[in-house]
Amino acid sequence: MLKMGTVAFCVLLGIGGVASVQADDGADVVFYRYVDSRGVTVIDRQGVPAEYSGKGYEVLNQRGRVIQVVPLAPTADQTREAQAAAQAARIQSEADAQLTHLYSSVIDVDRARTRKLAELDALISVAEGNIQNLKAQQASLQSQAADQERAGHPVQQNLIDQMGDVQDQQQDLKVDILRYQTARQQADAEFTQDRARLQQLLSQ
Repeated sequence: MLKMGTVAFCVLLGIGGVASVQADDGADVVFYRYVDSRGVTVIDRQGVPAEYSGKGYEVLNQRGRVIQVVPLAPTADQTREAQAAAQAARIQSEADAQLTHLYSSVIDVDRARTRKLAELDALISVAEGNIQNLKAQQASLQSQAADQERAGHPVQQNLIDQMGDVQDQQQDLKVDILRYQTARQQADAEFTQDRARLQQLLSQ
């Protein structure tokens, strides 16, 4: 094993390199250059010890020229990042394939967006109409309850139950409307994203 700088290595090769080649019957002679734990550059014909191979090294020919560079081995974090990037690329590739299968042009995306938003708008409109009907029903029930109280009678339990049921239905419909509105916003954003991505894919 030899420990020296590049210049000293070339001088050594100038003196003994031919003998080394001849000793191997003309076979290619390679040397390995790496840095040990003390920071010393080591040139070794036998190879790179396992504890240093992960830190990167160079392969030299008998003239001292670099013929291969083995880079520093990635850290655990770098490996995880590379794996995550590869997975993200695979997911994007699958999404792109599905997108181009669904739509042949951005016009198709616009039409699908219009249909979906119209469908959600219709659901919102129906729910709002049902709320108005329930409000009218609730007003009628409250009027009946008021009549019973004015007559000096207690409000009948079935009337109380009906008013509670109508109120619960209104609350459920309000929750449905909020859900439809959220779905509409999400659908609009997704179609906008799909349109931009498809336009990008078709331009490539």
